[in-house]
Amino acid sequence: MTEKHSLSRQRAEIAFNAIQTPFFAKAEAVEELASISQHRDAKTQRLREARLAKKMEDSASATAALVAKRATAR
Repeated sequence: MTEKHSLSRQRAEIAFNAIQTPFFAKAEAVEELASISQHRDAKTQRLREARLAKKMEDSASATAALVAKRATAR
């Protein structure tokens, strides 16, 4: 069932598609940028947590070493 459209309808369809295509391309680009940003934020959070865990571990080991040193000094 192929329909024949008038010339003005065909021009209108072409004009509509010309406007609609950049709109969808923009939406895809925005979605891609949001995805990249989300991945970057997740990685930053993981690295921050790892850094803080290492800092806590280093602090605990330094405290333990200091306590051990004081215990042997007595």
